[in-house]
Amino acid sequence: MPHVNVTHLASRATALGAVALCLLTAPAHAATPARPDVTGVDTALRTALRQGAPGAIARIDDDGTVRQLAVGVADRRSGRAISNADRFRIGSVTKVFSAVVLLQLADEKKLELDAPVDRYLPGLLPDRRITVRQVLGHRSGLYDYTNDMFAKSVSGFEAVRTKVFSYRQLVDRSLRHARTNAPGTAYAYSNTNFVVAGMLIEKLTGHSVRTEYENRIIKPLQLRDTFYAHPGTTIPGRHTNGYLTPDTAGAPLVDATEQTVSWAQSAGALISSTRDLDAFLSALLRGRLTSAAQLRQMEHMLPVDSTQAYGLGLRRRDLSCGVSVYGHTGAVQGYYTYAFATKDGRRTLTALVNTSNNGAVHNTMLGTLESAFCGKPAKVRRGAAVLERQQDAVPGLARQ
Repeated sequence: MPHVNVTHLASRATALGAVALCLLTAPAHAATPARPDVTGVDTALRTALRQGAPGAIARIDDDGTVRQLAVGVADRRSGRAISNADRFRIGSVTKVFSAVVLLQLADEKKLELDAPVDRYLPGLLPDRRITVRQVLGHRSGLYDYTNDMFAKSVSGFEAVRTKVFSYRQLVDRSLRHARTNAPGTAYAYSNTNFVVAGMLIEKLTGHSVRTEYENRIIKPLQLRDTFYAHPGTTIPGRHTNGYLTPDTAGAPLVDATEQTVSWAQSAGALISSTRDLDAFLSALLRGRLTSAAQLRQMEHMLPVDSTQAYGLGLRRRDLSCGVSVYGHTGAVQGYYTYAFATKDGRRTLTALVNTSNNGAVHNTMLGTLESAFCGKPAKVRRGAAVLERQQDAVPGLARQ
């Protein structure tokens, strides 16, 4: 049943060693966010346009004070202006939704985070040591099947644009490869983990992930723009088109709007809007979607690099002003999404550009976080644009 506006007794705690390790990665201090620099956000959006994005939007909700920005077009053919009213594909921000459902199931005593995946999905994975917690934290060692699928951006995309995969087919693609590390020993971002998460949701509930997203999150929070359309190829209602940048410099953008996103499913196939993602993250971090105990599990972070850590389906970014924000980025053909909030959920930012496979645009859009939460423009990066692999893009979605 949904876990909105509920209080629960604390669920069974995690192993003390795991808790201690996570606590060591907490931010050294929690700085107070400065007033949002709306001009800085606007500058980042306009810079993204100069770098090749057809359109860009951002929505900041500062404890009820909402600021919306939009530049460029949603449809290159018609010239229609992009708007925060537009829906779009959110890519790996979907992972936060999937993690929330599993944590609710943990609240309901239907799932133990430190149990092996094999307890619930016997024989699926070759190593019984892989736990649910490791899957949700990208520490399972399962190879990311999208490395091969999108080695070439356009041809890889066109090969799967209309295909419908089963979860098992995607996992099997991963298992053709050696694992990246022993379970629990290292962070290695892999879409395979959240395909397994989707399988767990369906096995434990007897329902599709669509039904669970709707009943547990979308309907209770009244997210009117959020849909799991798979395997349908269209985005319902008003939306922005998404444009994939080809591997060859100077080649025309490819309209990637219509696709099944079956290659991602519970790892990245949701559709939403800036309003809905702001509302979702605020509700999550204010404790409206899980018990306090499960939210703490989600927020127990292990380091990714000097400025990032990852919990259970949730990323933390430590900004230059000392503020830490929680959320996820998402890349799917034609779209980059950035959805983050302060730990108390009082300030949220969702930003979107309707292009992908463009490292310069991606790095520019990350600068919206500095402006929205630190109140200052991000420093301009010199030299070649480098897209960090852990930023939830698959190969071919981020041209260097």
